Amino acid sequence: MPISPEEYDKMTKEEREERDKADRAREAEEQAALPYKWHQQLGEIDVVVPVPKGTRGKNLNIVIQKKKLSVGLKGQEPIMAGELCKEIKVEESTWTLEDQEAVHIHLEKINKQQWWENVLTHHPKIDTTKIQPENSKLSDLDGETRGMVEKMMFDNQQKQMGKPTSDELKKMEALKKFQAMHPELDLSNAKIS
Repeated sequence: MPISPEEYDKMTKEEREERDKADRAREAEEQAALPYKWHQQLGEIDVVVPVPKGTRGKNLNIVIQKKKLSVGLKGQEPIMAGELCKEIKVEESTWTLEDQEAVHIHLEKINKQQWWENVLTHHPKIDTTKIQPENSKLSDLDGETRGMVEKMMFDNQQKQMGKPTSDELKKMEALKKFQAMHPELDLSNAKIS
């Protein structure tokens, strides 16, 4: 059962680890029950949909739209169909049939700075604050870009937990320093902007 960020913050380190472990196990179970496998990077989603061995491209019925995805065999109920979690760039998204037994779908995100909670909105969600991006991918970036991505991930995580972003933390720190230098000023009601 989901809990609020406040309740999570009140837990001990051990309780949090236990909670995270249980949440990850439940998430893994929910994701494993889906009729496809998926993984993501900040800019893209890759989905693998198993199909009966011997399936040919002409047997497939695949629809990739800005906010909709449907994969199935012609004349049958779709294996997966519904509204996408977020919008994609249709012209840069593709599908291929591998070994006549799996459809690989590559979706290019429009917003390349946001993790998806699920592929289709009606499917179980993952906790995007717990995503650990592949270090090799992060280390491939140049220093400036990597710093920007790490800051963005930190800020996204902070926002989802209702905590201040890195910029807000910097402003709070600057205000504290200023206050220490000027104790005669009452800044208790100061608004940070």
